[in-house]
Amino acid sequence: MIKILKNLNKKDVFIILICFILISAQVWLELKMPDYMSEITRLVQTEGSSFEEIIHNGIFMVLCAAGSLVSAVFVGYLASKVSATLSLNIRKKLFTKVQKLALNEIKQFSTSSLITRTTNDITQIQMLMAMGLQLIIKSPIMAIWAIRKILTKNLQWSALVGGGVITLLTVVGILMKVVVPKFKIVQKLTDKINEVTRENLTGIRVVRAFNAENYQENKFNETNTKLTNQQLFNHKMFAIMQPMMNLVMHSMTLGIYTIGAFLIYNAGTSEKLTIFSNMVVFSSYSMQVIMSFLMLAFIFMMLPRAQVSANRINEVLDTEITIKDGNQEQGKEGLIGEIEFKNVSFKYPDGEEYVLKDISFTAKKGETIAFIGSTGSGKSTIINLIPRFYDVTDGEILVDGVNVKDYKQSSLHNKIGYVSQKAVIFNGTVNDNIAYGENGKEEINENKIKEAIEVAQAKEFVEKMENGYDTDLASGGTNISGGQKQRISIARAIARNPEIYIFDDSFSALDYKTDLVLRKELNKYTKDATILIVAQRIGTIMNADKILVLDEGKIVGQGKHKDLMENCEVYKQIALSQLSEAELLK
Repeated sequence: MIKILKNLNKKDVFIILICFILISAQVWLELKMPDYMSEITRLVQTEGSSFEEIIHNGIFMVLCAAGSLVSAVFVGYLASKVSATLSLNIRKKLFTKVQKLALNEIKQFSTSSLITRTTNDITQIQMLMAMGLQLIIKSPIMAIWAIRKILTKNLQWSALVGGGVITLLTVVGILMKVVVPKFKIVQKLTDKINEVTRENLTGIRVVRAFNAENYQENKFNETNTKLTNQQLFNHKMFAIMQPMMNLVMHSMTLGIYTIGAFLIYNAGTSEKLTIFSNMVVFSSYSMQVIMSFLMLAFIFMMLPRAQVSANRINEVLDTEITIKDGNQEQGKEGLIGEIEFKNVSFKYPDGEEYVLKDISFTAKKGETIAFIGSTGSGKSTIINLIPRFYDVTDGEILVDGVNVKDYKQSSLHNKIGYVSQKAVIFNGTVNDNIAYGENGKEEINENKIKEAIEVAQAKEFVEKMENGYDTDLASGGTNISGGQKQRISIARAIARNPEIYIFDDSFSALDYKTDLVLRKELNKYTKDATILIVAQRIGTIMNADKILVLDEGKIVGQGKHKDLMENCEVYKQIALSQLSEAELLK
């Protein structure tokens, strides 16, 4: 929790100091009121007291109440401001950290868990800060001040108050022992609720196609019921506090007046009024003491859940970033779009076996290099190493003669136009999706967008949309087809006009005719760029300058299509499974 509070800035600390002063003033005013009440009681029962004196004390009592109210309002506003600012800073810091994490680091946390940590967990801390800032400061000040005032009044009354406080603290301690471990379960179940809900919404078409609505509903109900039951248990435990508080407070009031009655009965005539006055004051102060400890108990009940949330947030913030920026912005002079793999081997950080083994090849400017192989052979892994989604385990990758680890990541990424295996569409217009991100070279203007759309063979369907290029696309592209999503993703890469194009099985959703036309136009447009293609279709890569055939993480063949048909059995088997021999030898 202390780590989280370090996100407070100097202005917030200054506001907290002002809150401390205002709360101290509020407590002083609240504890001053019983003194005026005692004085009014004494005046009412003393012969010869003037009405003006009673009114005078009454006015001061009202002013104390008004001052306490004004102070409480200001403290509430300032505490809300500090908690909102803290929440803003943590959420921003958390989002920025997630943006910087490598893929293997992000995989340590599920998407639903990251969403919960960014929303629900931060809300828990915000609630603690908003309410706790007032109570944490107010409770100890009021308790110490009130106890100091009542200790001089009467030993029996003081012992009674002490017994009430001990009873309350014992109950709170037992509740804390029982309930606190359950908070971690609640947060994990909240993660699970988000996961099930997200899974259902993203897969809604499959759910309906397989008539799996009842299955999904039961799956959700199971998790929801667990969370509900856990929360009910927690709230039932906390519900004990209210009757226990009332029992202690009313018992103390009864005890104070019972003791007072005996004291007054046994006191002399001259002392009866003083004891009665002290009893009234003591009753008020004892309630203040009990309320102080109850406020502390309330904080102690909020704190564990906020602590669990803080630990979950710190897990993300403390995750070490393994892929760090270099300081190189440009490659070697005279080299543009050149990629070289030197004895590259790779295994995932949590894996035991190598996914890639001793990969070496060079891609020159203007060349098209294709990768093909069976599922799991390492095709996508190779191209994911170039933009440093992962770092190589052994060997090195050079882009324009410079190791990718030495580049600033922004500079490296500006050299690349990347189209992922799964087409990604962001919420926004067609224009927004094509001109997405920071290009780092030239502004992606309207003409550039239209040119990219035309090359990607997306012009026909985009211009038929209701608002053309200004048509809104849903997050994930749920309002367009798979082929349309791929073409918009390809257009996004083309609009950057990069040195290197990376297509990770990016033509799979296109029909053969569109695929053929798109590749022809792409070859014309990108003749001065290096192209890397991962594909399953032989027709997509037959005309590549070099084809690398992968099997179990190793290169088992490389060369042009005709050479591989003669010299590489793996390639020949893949090719013959898709096209006839006559078609392959055209």
